[in-house]
Amino acid sequence: MLTQLKRIVQEVNQIPILDDALTLLAKRLKEVMKVDCCSIYLASYEQQHFMLMATEGLSKEAIGRVAIGFSEGLIGLIGQREEPINVEDAQSHPRFKHYPEVKEEKYHAFLGTPIIHQRKVLGVMTIQQKRKRKFSEDEEAFLVTLAAQMALEIAHAEARGALNITDELTKQKWQKSLRGVPGANGLAMGIGHVPNIKFSLRGLMLRRSADESGQIALYRDAVRQTRDEVQKLSDGMQGRVPDDVLAIFNLYQHLLDANSLGHEVEAKISAGWDAASSLKMVVESYINQFRSMDDPYMQERAVDVEDLGNRVLGHLFNTSNTPVSIPDQAILVAEEVSASMLAEFPHGKLQGIISMRGSNNSHAAILARAMGLPAVMGVTDVPLSLLGGKEILLDGYSGEVIVSPSQSIRLEFQQLINEEKELYGLLQEQADLPAETHDGYRVELLINAGLSAELEGAHSEAGDGVGLYRTEVPFMMRERFPSEHEQCQLYRSVLEMNPAKSITMRTLDVGGDKPLPYFPVTEENPFLGWRGIRMTLDHPEIFLVQVRAMLRASLGLDNLKIMLPMITTINEVNESKRLIRQAYYEVAEEAQIEGLTLSMPEVGVMLEVPAVIYQLPQLASKVDFFSIGSNDLTQYLLAVDRNNARVSGLYDSYHPAVLKALKLIVEEAKRFNKPVTLCGELAGEPGGAILLLAMGYRKLSMNSFNLSKIKWVIRSLSMADAQLLLEEVLELEHPHQVRDRINRHLETLGLGGLVRAGK
Repeated sequence: MLTQLKRIVQEVNQIPILDDALTLLAKRLKEVMKVDCCSIYLASYEQQHFMLMATEGLSKEAIGRVAIGFSEGLIGLIGQREEPINVEDAQSHPRFKHYPEVKEEKYHAFLGTPIIHQRKVLGVMTIQQKRKRKFSEDEEAFLVTLAAQMALEIAHAEARGALNITDELTKQKWQKSLRGVPGANGLAMGIGHVPNIKFSLRGLMLRRSADESGQIALYRDAVRQTRDEVQKLSDGMQGRVPDDVLAIFNLYQHLLDANSLGHEVEAKISAGWDAASSLKMVVESYINQFRSMDDPYMQERAVDVEDLGNRVLGHLFNTSNTPVSIPDQAILVAEEVSASMLAEFPHGKLQGIISMRGSNNSHAAILARAMGLPAVMGVTDVPLSLLGGKEILLDGYSGEVIVSPSQSIRLEFQQLINEEKELYGLLQEQADLPAETHDGYRVELLINAGLSAELEGAHSEAGDGVGLYRTEVPFMMRERFPSEHEQCQLYRSVLEMNPAKSITMRTLDVGGDKPLPYFPVTEENPFLGWRGIRMTLDHPEIFLVQVRAMLRASLGLDNLKIMLPMITTINEVNESKRLIRQAYYEVAEEAQIEGLTLSMPEVGVMLEVPAVIYQLPQLASKVDFFSIGSNDLTQYLLAVDRNNARVSGLYDSYHPAVLKALKLIVEEAKRFNKPVTLCGELAGEPGGAILLLAMGYRKLSMNSFNLSKIKWVIRSLSMADAQLLLEEVLELEHPHQVRDRINRHLETLGLGGLVRAGK
């Protein structure tokens, strides 16, 4: 059964048009399961019904015409219950509803299963038989498995179709088909730019082309280059490998022959597909043929055919595409946005970010918020290469991505962008006023820094200091560990920017989603592995060099604080302080010779591992201050990898358990008279800032772009109202309820434009 399942999925996936793919699926399923009828219905949530899209056994005239309401018949019942229904005689079932158009009177046995993707019912797949019988457990399991396999293809098919349309009427139908996770608030309009595309037949999206002669010429040129490349490989292998290995190159040359692949590819081009799409369809057909063979040696040849196809594809794009220049108004599209990718992007051209992977608290989203760029994460419905060169409207509030918009949609979106600019103009007018509530509570607003020298220089005057300076970025941007001198120069420039303001530097915090390219660590679960202080204590030579660089950079100044990340045990604090003291005495001795003074900096810990919440009394006796990394604390409290798209929806700092933990920490810190700063993304969110103030936090550290926004929020509220709101949300059960309640509160304060598009 598994072999049959794979063959059906492979064959169906090769069909570019959804309707044709569903028709083939119904036909193959009827043959494999030896049933009298197979039908597929797809859900329309706008119309609240299931539409018959394909059938082998019911009336063909009913396809696209018969719609079954979500609450009607056995099809509706399957959708409501979200589970299979297996009945011996469908017509005697109380929920059976007769539709004369489908002509199913002769069928009795019925088995149907929902097609579900990410908790959403996309459709229903059914099989029927004339005689009365209960389908077996094996038959039911096969149908359920096939439905699960096809769900992803069906979910993505409509979104992919949206990218190749041209007529205005169809555009309006598909306009809102792409959706991801909101990564950073804001609106952007620009042209999609995909850097460093690596071509693969697997990820290629099929496209039509009316230029038959031009596409055939491109294909033949790519084949010629591939033939030359293969011949060079074969010549270079002569005498070095056995003849049976060299025979693979003969297979390559045979497939490249005009009477083999070439004839079939050019036939597809003549049928209206572009060269790359034609190549994909033909090569994948060969791959499926090889994989279905019984001979293991012949099955392995599928790998060779795929490799050859990718080689031709690479030459095809090299010959058909000139190097793509970066548009002046660019939307960066990447599998995952990195700090180096943003650093290399020309200043002023970047309008927004689309990351195919990640969640709203992945590293890419945090980078986007730090730079004030709207971002949408987890747009997995389409290959990223298809977004390149397309006009894109990006809504970072809702996670919506509109591709090739109509003129009317574009004008509406531009109006929203204009309103957003007007709103942020108002924020800047209050930027120099104190962060103080209506009833006189002052709040210290600090910035999170360390992304780039350009960013830090531009915002050096903002805030009351630096609550978190990320020292790992210089490590990540190099091909080796930076020297003590290199680190010292960098840290000195940061400390000297504002000598009167405190700068809290976090020691090296790599691992998890921040690996070092020259110090690879392979772990099954890096977020629970060797990262942060765990790694640097295991390598005291790295830790000591960094701390010495910090201390040397602070000579003659008195604004350095040192923060230790990923603390789990008291012993880690003891060992870290021992090394810091060692570095201090070494640098102090050198400074004395030079006639300079060195102040011993305050040392604090990041509270991000849940275990330390229950060790605060012991920690308070060891350190000078606490800082809370709410991003990781949320991740560990909820047992959610925030970069895993399958579970990232569970990651939410507004989870009542997270809020209660934050409230407990600030109460304990107050009891032990220890300053506490919250450095996570929650501090830079309007709703988060209100709740944190109500809990008792008076130091918030955030990306500099959010400073004016949070200052406006603080100046718009009273502490009494904020505390009433906190009491209310702590009794709620779900993060969405908390978020909705906070957003309603922001609307009453006239601050709704900070969390949604438009005034």
